[in-house]
Order: sequence, then structure tokens, then C-alpha cells
Amino acid sequence: MNRRMFFATAAAGLLSAESRARMGIAVTCYLSFARPKDNLEFLDHAHALDAGGIQMPLTSKDPGYIRKLRARAEQWGMYFEVIAALASSDDPAPFESTVAAAKEAGARAIRVNCLPGRRYENFNSLADWRAAVARAHRNIDAALRIAERLQVPLAIENHKDWTAEEMAAMVKDKSSRWLGVCLDTGNNIALLDDPYAAVEMLAPYAITTHVKDMAVAPYADGFLLSEMTLGTGMLDMRRIVDTIRAARPDARLTLEMITRDPLKVPCFTDAYWATFPDRNGRYLARILRLVRESQSRPPLPVLTGLAPEVQLKLEEDNVRQSLAYARGHLAA
Repeated sequence: MNRRMFFATAAAGLLSAESRARMGIAVTCYLSFARPKDNLEFLDHAHALDAGGIQMPLTSKDPGYIRKLRARAEQWGMYFEVIAALASSDDPAPFESTVAAAKEAGARAIRVNCLPGRRYENFNSLADWRAAVARAHRNIDAALRIAERLQVPLAIENHKDWTAEEMAAMVKDKSSRWLGVCLDTGNNIALLDDPYAAVEMLAPYAITTHVKDMAVAPYADGFLLSEMTLGTGMLDMRRIVDTIRAARPDARLTLEMITRDPLKVPCFTDAYWATFPDRNGRYLARILRLVRESQSRPPLPVLTGLAPEVQLKLEEDNVRQSLAYARGHLAA
């Protein structure tokens, strides 16, 4: 290796390390009026914000577009992860097409979720929930066969569906190097999981992440749950990020700062508990303690009633502030 090649290789290594360190952005940070619709445009936007990469559905499978997307990401030392619908065991071909195109684009992971909504909102009986879990297992198995064959990691998000214990047990049972989780640092609060215990349990399986800070407040049927700009919520983000980095140093840190009205978690209602036969008062008491400890915090942010242009600005400001916090406090 000559001198020029040595320094070029060293520089590429530094760029790769820097890319891993810089926090990326999930397209779900922009759910109000922005809603990015093109991979290249969103990559450009993330680059302008000095983000490390993007997580987004493929907006085109055209080979020329895919080559251009890959070249742009590699030029800037940014990562690209694809959000996709989980394969259907009845017709896995569309998922296989997406994974193949994602691989050509240089995607380092395919993020999926098992349910389109939230467990406590979608299911009214334990039987319905168990039937959904059985379907999810069939679909995961179909997706995993494709991911293994094409050698693209499959990351299932803890998406207010399975508890941390259930998710960890599922991934461990499948026992594939190509299967892991997209570790969302806030979602499992809605299932009454302790946020730090959930992160510690799922971090060893983290292929990628949705990094978010959270806050809670009381309401008549339970509690409200809201994403907050990093550093302004109730979570110790340094502890969470350190836990993920210790368990999976190569897992990308991807911001998911969703600017929206607080979500209602109706844990005081009978319907909420229908699909949680193993949850008990200990879980509820832990959440109520979190709510009580949050009483002194500022009110949760609300978008309803704000003009569209105000919502757009707030959404962008929240992303920028979170990335600035990540750079200043999380080395990300």
C-alpha cells in the first residue's frame, strides 16, 4: 500500500466512525405537513442538518434511482435504512422485492413492525391478541427467510405491541443473526414497562433504534404519553444511549421525534388489560409513580389548534434541537 492509498483508507475509516457516531433521522419525525416523499430529498435535508443518515421507506425501485441514492449516501458518509411493511406469509413477493432493492441501495437494515396500531387499542380480547401474535410469527418467519437469503438485517420495532419480555423472547427463539429489533426507547412505557429495563432487555438485539425522550401526565382514564425534544423529557438519555452502545456498538442511533398531540394510554379501563394476562398492579404502580414525579414538569406540547405553518416550524425546530442535544450531550 502506497502513502496515498494509506491516507485515503485512513480517512475512509474516520468517516465511517463519524457516520456511526452522528445521529440520523427517521422520516417519522415529519408526520404533520412536511411528510418527505423522496429518498434523495430527505437525504439532502438530513445532510444539511449534519445528521448521520436516514430511515425511510423506499420511494422508488428504479435501478437508476437506487444507484444514485447509494452513491449520494456513500459520498456523504451517511447510512440508509429502509422502513417496510412486514412480509405477508401468504404473499411474500412484495417484501422480497423491497429487500432486494434496499440491498442494492446499500441499506444496512429493514425496519418493520408487527402491528399497524397499538395493542391496547386494536384488540378487545386475549383470543384476538393471541391470533394476531400467531399471524405475526408466520409473517416474521416469511420475512426472515428472505432477509437471510439476501443477507439484509431485519429489525422489528417494539411498537406498542409486544412487551419487552415478549419481544426479547421472540428474537431469541428465532435465533438468527439476521433478526433483531429496532429499539424504540419510549414506546414500551405505553405497555407499563419500565423504560430503562426495556432498553436493557432489548439492547443486545438492537440492529437500529428510534431514540426519543418522553414525558407523561395524568388524564381521567390513565396517563398521557408524549415525545419530547431530547433532554427536555423525563428520560436519562445518556444512560439509555450508553446502554445501547455498550450492548451493540454498531447499532445506529436514529432520532424519532414525533411532534403531535399526547397519546392517551387508558390503563384505568378494563379494556386496556384484556390482552395483558401477566401484568399486575406492580406495573401500574410503577407508571403512576412516574406520572406523579412528572407533576412539576411543564405541560405536554399540543398541536391541535396551531396554524399549519406553526406546526411545520415546530416540527423542524424539534428535530434541530434534538440533534443539537445529541451532538452536545450524547456524542451523537
